[in-house]
Amino acid sequence: MDFERELRTIARSLGADYFGIADLSSAHDFILEQGGDRAARYPKAIVVGMALQDSLVDLLPDRDPEGAILYRHNSYDVINQMLDQISVRLANELQRAGYKSFPVPASKRTNHKNIRGIFSQKLAAHLAGLGWIGKNCLLVTPDHGPRVRWVSILTDAPLTPTGSPGEQQCGECTACVDICPQNAFTGRSFHPNEPRESRFDAAACDRYFREMEKSGGIAVCGLCLFICPHGKKSGSLPVPERKNVF
Repeated sequence: MDFERELRTIARSLGADYFGIADLSSAHDFILEQGGDRAARYPKAIVVGMALQDSLVDLLPDRDPEGAILYRHNSYDVINQMLDQISVRLANELQRAGYKSFPVPASKRTNHKNIRGIFSQKLAAHLAGLGWIGKNCLLVTPDHGPRVRWVSILTDAPLTPTGSPGEQQCGECTACVDICPQNAFTGRSFHPNEPRESRFDAAACDRYFREMEKSGGIAVCGLCLFICPHGKKSGSLPVPERKNVF
């Protein structure tokens, strides 16, 4: 479809490394529970991803303030802004073509009680066939592992899905579980019918970030992202000793 090719070309021209289209019908009830009708009314999602710089991710095990600042700025603030710009641009293209569109912010918590946004970016990427949800509760891609950030545009446009949910390839690996300074992961594999709490204690992770901020530090961890063997390249840093300070 020429329109889909046009959208993909725009995303690539603005720096996207991944582009997918997800059929959301199989996850309608989950989406409705998380984001209400404002999210669940859309049958499709365009999902765009940008890979993180390995040199910045490899700063994470140093656990020092300077490294935290560098990682947070480039791998979080800058990339989130770029993703949001792509999502608004694509949403505008959809609207001009006569379709409804809803750009979901790349990283914006809308429900503080439940520690979540209005829509799951990793769910869209998973349904679009771009990877699987790992034991670290992140979307794991075959080529960059979890070292990717995502943004989605919900739409009613009749777009063709790019794939189906990726099959989990974590196997017996528990590297992300073992390295977590808050022991927030249970090690259970993702199952769409199980709640997030069966795999991940989001409150423990959130308290860790708040404690870092209260002590005057930068709220950065990312060890579960760093350690994933699907993202580590040849020559990457060795597994660090577990530390609880940044």
